[in-house]
Amino acid sequence: MRKSTDPRRGSGRHSLATIRAILAQILALATVMVAGHHGLFAAWPLWRIAGVEGALALILAIWMHLPRWWWPLELLFVPAVVMASTLELSPWWYAAALALLLAIYGAVFRTGVPLYLSNAVTADTLLQWWGERRKSRVLDIGSGTGTLVRHLACARPHWEVDGIEIAWLPWLVSRWRCRRLRHAYLKRGNFWQQSLTDYDLVYAFLSPVPMAELWQRARAQMREGSWLVSNSFIVPDRAPDQMLVVGDHRDTRLYCYRIGPR
Repeated sequence: MRKSTDPRRGSGRHSLATIRAILAQILALATVMVAGHHGLFAAWPLWRIAGVEGALALILAIWMHLPRWWWPLELLFVPAVVMASTLELSPWWYAAALALLLAIYGAVFRTGVPLYLSNAVTADTLLQWWGERRKSRVLDIGSGTGTLVRHLACARPHWEVDGIEIAWLPWLVSRWRCRRLRHAYLKRGNFWQQSLTDYDLVYAFLSPVPMAELWQRARAQMREGSWLVSNSFIVPDRAPDQMLVVGDHRDTRLYCYRIGPR
């Protein structure tokens, strides 16, 4: 019997990381304000004070065990705000920039996964490894701008290739790029709410954050003999059944995990 998995667990865990990140900024800002009230930063320029706040936020982020992709955000957030305030731009520019960032990266606060894009060399490596199997169903979790989905669908017209992406702008780009491929389907949504049940191969290029839980979902939902392939990020405490060397400029590794008997 397959174990049930609550899709809200993953997003809830990443929401807690977001709360810790905000808390780190608040604590760093409060510390700087208290120190400034006692004259510690007398005659300091504002940009230097902002740098101190960023450094404190970074230290707190490390202490709170936030994922590493949060660290530059904690370090640069307040200095960036201070720098932007000196440019005297219209508020509409800030609103437009915020909307663009949310369209591209906003989902990272919910999923804990930055926007990583797979390249064509990775898709070719996956094709060579998987071979000419017929009627394969493949899913790309976090499909970004659709490069891998499009490449697989063009090379294997007898496959059904799906992708799911939560960020609006990359998803729209992927839909446009795959618009002529009837056997490629791009869905916008949270990958934690995507069933893995009917797929022979699930590909993921995510981050270290969700890998343990993703593996548990794969074991609970995928058929025996199907595969989970992770670009660059290993499943904790589980040796891959195979490792593929892509040979691109990033020296990418694909970690391949076979779903065994339950």
